[in-house]
Amino acid sequence: MNLDFLILLIGFGMVAIAGNQIAKFFQKIKFPLVTGLIVTGIIAGTSLLNFIPSETLPKLNFLNSIALAIIAFSAGAELYIKDLRSRISSIKWMTIGQLFVTLIMSAWVIYFFASKIPFMNSLDDKTKIVVSVLFGVIFVARSPSSIIAVINELRANGPFTKTAIGVTVVKDVLVIILFSICFTVSKSIVNGDQFGITFLGFLFSELILSFILGILIGKVLNLILSIEIFNLLKGGLIILVGYSVYVFSFFVKEKTGEFLTHEILLEPLLICIIGSFYITNYSKNRIEFIELLHIISPTIYVVFFTLIGASLSFQTLIQVFWIAIALFSLRIFTMFLGGIFGVLASKDDKSYLFISWMPYVSQAGVALGLTTIIASEFPTWGLEFQTIIIGIIVINQLVGDPLFKWSINFTNESNLKHKTPDFDGIKDVMIFGLESQSIALAMNLKKGGWVPTIISLEELNDQKNTDLEIISIKNISPESFELLSLKKADAIVCLLSDKQNYDVSKIIYDSYGTKDIIVRYNGEREIYDKLVDLGVRIIDPSLAMINLLDHFVRSPNATSILLGLYKNQETVDVVIRNKDIHGMTLRDMRFPTDVIVLSVIRAGQVLISHGFTRLRLGDTVTLVGTKKSVENVRFKLES
Repeated sequence: MNLDFLILLIGFGMVAIAGNQIAKFFQKIKFPLVTGLIVTGIIAGTSLLNFIPSETLPKLNFLNSIALAIIAFSAGAELYIKDLRSRISSIKWMTIGQLFVTLIMSAWVIYFFASKIPFMNSLDDKTKIVVSVLFGVIFVARSPSSIIAVINELRANGPFTKTAIGVTVVKDVLVIILFSICFTVSKSIVNGDQFGITFLGFLFSELILSFILGILIGKVLNLILSIEIFNLLKGGLIILVGYSVYVFSFFVKEKTGEFLTHEILLEPLLICIIGSFYITNYSKNRIEFIELLHIISPTIYVVFFTLIGASLSFQTLIQVFWIAIALFSLRIFTMFLGGIFGVLASKDDKSYLFISWMPYVSQAGVALGLTTIIASEFPTWGLEFQTIIIGIIVINQLVGDPLFKWSINFTNESNLKHKTPDFDGIKDVMIFGLESQSIALAMNLKKGGWVPTIISLEELNDQKNTDLEIISIKNISPESFELLSLKKADAIVCLLSDKQNYDVSKIIYDSYGTKDIIVRYNGEREIYDKLVDLGVRIIDPSLAMINLLDHFVRSPNATSILLGLYKNQETVDVVIRNKDIHGMTLRDMRFPTDVIVLSVIRAGQVLISHGFTRLRLGDTVTLVGTKKSVENVRFKLES
């Protein structure tokens, strides 16, 4: 590594750090993070300050290769087959609609109006076809990270939301496969290669070889994840594997070009996405792999998007922005038609007919990654192509998330309509079903400081338990529930039949902000799947005893503490409401020595806590320790 290259890396690193800070400012004014990073790159590039001269950009191409590998890994990691089963028909037809209607129609329109796009006007007809098809492929790409962020923000769940996330991840995987094919064909057309049986044979062989190498990469990643080493080192090895795929592909291309009549063109994106898919669906290391990608990705994306901005011409971006707006409108129109096709073909709810396209507007990593490859391979028109696409992506980012949020609220799948109220200092629990178990549970919870209320569907016949509040309702309906104080409940327990439990859970899920719903499952399989879709906590009595004994065998002390068998020990979940705690690390909290933090739950994700874990308002912290010390810590966190 020579001194000039080292100085270039340090200088670009400083620009990337500045870009990360500028991007946070953009987020505060409701602009996407990607926009801030691209703007920073434009400012630092040749368009304005020239901190990153254009002649130095090829030296930084290895950063693009690393970023593209991580983007492909992330796309493959989202495609978890088991999560898609419940909406497979809707996902299939919506994907077909969004993929082919958008691609074919937009490519045809762009080719027809090619003379209106300055850089395409002078191209020959074959190249115009290539550019039009590549535009169509890029138009199909979506941003899984954006859709997941919106779903988490709104706590959204339901058939429309499940279809949206399923289509997004499936579509991005298919886009990369489709791009690999179109890109190879496009290079042959532009280079004037002859089509025939030989060409198709090479293309098929290259794709098969890429699939095989993808599985091998998956096995290599699985081996890395199985080794007991620091996560930081594992993350570095994942980056190294991704970059090695690009190095190997380039090596094969060069060597086969020297010794054969045809270059073997492996597809690094396809190899990486197959490797990631293998880890996600056929390995026990799926969760760790996703967590490591979440750690790696933010830094990689900062570097990648800043580098893209540095390669852009601000003047060209201004000149083509009206074209970007026109093509954005074309993309929206074709997606609208694709959405109608998907709803009708899958026989989905007709209320989705005119909004089914809205979840798929936002774009980010995959689309930008593909345009980077195009700009590099076709320098005569690739940079103009990339500039237009970036303009479209910026617009998509601005309007995409608001449209998706509106569609979720329209379908009543947002669970922020009735926001969970602030803790009133009283731990309320509603128990549906009057029986011996519900009474015993209520008595235990009352001893632990909870205020239980039992809801009965039968008349009480003037038999009242003087120690417990028992309320009778006529039926399970929103009208009956309005008579209850469900809004203030911190937990709901359902001990009715499976059908009744589901009805109660669905009404509460749709209408209230209760934090936890716990259901006793009685054996109806189709109801079980519906309960899982609602995200409730399910207790299966047929397995409870086995699981309990299993935990006692493997960890008798921890199980005894959790069950309250040690009289002086207690385990509690505490929600952080003290504003002074926000941002503090656990090591700075000065908890009593007889209290430990088992975990921190944030936005539905479990964080394994350590001394440097920073607490935030709304986090749920699981504490274990002596009763007195736990209560002191609870008071400190909640007050």
